[in-house]
Formats: sequence, structure tokens, C-alpha cells
Amino acid sequence: MIRLIQLIHPQHGRRIAVVDEPRLRLLNETTSIFSLAQLAVAEKISLEKIISSRLSSEALDYDSIYAGDSEWRLLPAFDHPDEPPRCLVTGTGLTHKKSAENRQAMHANTSALQAGEELPPKKKEPALTDSMKMYQWGVAGGRPAEGEIGVAPEWFYKGNGTILRAHNEPLEVPNFADDGGEEAEVAGAYIVGAEGNPRRIGLVLGNEFSDHVMEKKNYLWLAPSKLRTCSIGPELVVDADFHDVHGTIKIERAGKIFWTQSFRTGEKNMSHTVANLEHHHFKYPEHRRPGDAHLYFFGADAFSFGAGIILRDGDVTEIELSGFGRPLRNPIRIDSSPQKFLSVPQL
Repeated sequence: MIRLIQLIHPQHGRRIAVVDEPRLRLLNETTSIFSLAQLAVAEKISLEKIISSRLSSEALDYDSIYAGDSEWRLLPAFDHPDEPPRCLVTGTGLTHKKSAENRQAMHANTSALQAGEELPPKKKEPALTDSMKMYQWGVAGGRPAEGEIGVAPEWFYKGNGTILRAHNEPLEVPNFADDGGEEAEVAGAYIVGAEGNPRRIGLVLGNEFSDHVMEKKNYLWLAPSKLRTCSIGPELVVDADFHDVHGTIKIERAGKIFWTQSFRTGEKNMSHTVANLEHHHFKYPEHRRPGDAHLYFFGADAFSFGAGIILRDGDVTEIELSGFGRPLRNPIRIDSSPQKFLSVPQL
């Protein structure tokens, strides 16, 4: 599998490299994966061929860069280098059974309490929430035959490319947030060609960081709970095997592992095929604007919030997934300063 990274140096600027453990082999004449993909589209050749044609003999030590001990610094594994706001960061939930079960448990009791009802006995199953119903719709109709259209998934907007963080960069919990929690996922990286057709460049490991406490209060707050920073990388996999992959989430606190859990993802473990998710994302004309970039998260199988973990300032999240290169690590930074009223004057 071809694994690409983006990195930057104070003097030498941006570069792209191919992972050739334990080294990084730099590519010539290209400073971003986005522009490399654009060139492949323009010249009507595969990304693999254009990578091979630009592979140099210049190599860097990956260990020191990964650890943050080099002047070279890792960037998010995909972005829109010239206009970050033209990278649309979105995602879909309820594609994994455990995620749907977490949502069901999160919202079933909350709905009953808000309605003034008594909670059902533990032995009695609560009524299905809208979240569980949507997951079941996906199970029933999210895996259509090739070339056919299946049921639409849940979809959410996270922000534009300015929210992307790289390996080792902090994920911020703003002072207006209720919480911040990791979500270990895989995201698709896409460009839209000059004629308006989207192309998938590859897949990337990600931490789709969200505010689960806000969402738990009322599922209609799902939309603002997603407007947070998120991280991707360190490596983008051009030809990833995404059938059945397994990984591990770790939370480190004060230098020690505080919580860990394994997870599985890939199409075998999802209620929707990637093709069905992509169809329903790119069917909208505004998602096929020539020259745009897209990062689309495919959903989570497990997260620490479901185990009752509340992340603290200084905690470090680590996500590792087989076939997706080195783990993605990010410290947590919580802004505990008081909120200030934002006044908007009339012109």
C-alpha cells in the first residue's frame, strides 16, 4: 500500500513524502497531496504512476519527525493548501452497531426524563430512538447492489479545513463546550475535478472529535456538537484495504495508559457501503464544485465517552488502525476561561 504524508520545514516549506519505513522518501516538484491529485486528473493517469514518476532519492528520518524532534513538522495528511475553507469536512454517524447502541442508551432515558415519564425497568427494553431507527434503515438498505442507490445515511457538517489538526497537534475544547471526546474513524479524502466529478484520493485515519455531553442533552444538538477541531493522519493510504480492519484507542493520563479499547471498522462492519455513502454525499451539486476538497468521516465503532470517560486537559488520545500506518496522537487542551458575550453590531 502507498502511504503519503505532508510535512513542512521553516526554510524548505511544504513537501510530500512516501512512507518507506523507517524513512520518508520525498517527492519532487509537488508540495501537497491535493495538487498531486489535481495533476493526475489533468494528465489522466493514476495517482500511483504520478507518485512513482516524482519519487526522489532524498530521504528523511521518520522517527524524529513523528516524535516532534525535527525541524520538519507533520501536517494534516490532506488539506486544501491554497484555500483551507474550500476543504469541506463532514461525516456520517450510525454506520456501526456499537455507535448506534451508544446513541440508543444516551437518548432513550433522556427522552423519557424530558417528557416527565418514569424510566422503564431495566429488564424492559426502551422504545427505539430515531438514532436506532436510522441505523436499522442502514442495515436494511445501506448495502445495495453495485450501481444501485441505497437508503440515505445520517450526515453532519464539521467545518472547513481550518479545523484540521495534524499528529501531535492539540485538539481544543472551547470555553463554550460541555465536553470533548475522541472518535476513532476512517475518512475519505476527495477532490472535485474541473468538470465537477469527484475522485477519491485515498483513506486516512482520523479522530472525529465531538462534544458528546452536549449531544446527550438533546439529539437535536448533534449539529453544534460536531463543530469542533478534529485530526487526521499521520498517513494517507492511497490503496487502502477497507474491508475488515481492527484498531485500538488509548487514553493516556499523566504519562500512563488510563483507558484502552479495541474497535473494528471497514465495510464488513458497517451498515452502509462506502459507495452508498459517497453517492449520497456527492449527489448534491454544491458538493461537486470544481476545485474543492472533501474529507468525509465514515463513522465510529467505539469511543471513551460510552465507557463513562471524561477527558481532561493534558490527556493524550492515541488511535491505531491496521494498514493505516503509525498511530495518530493528539493532546487535549481545554479552554477554561470564562465566556464573553459576542456582540454583533448593526452596520
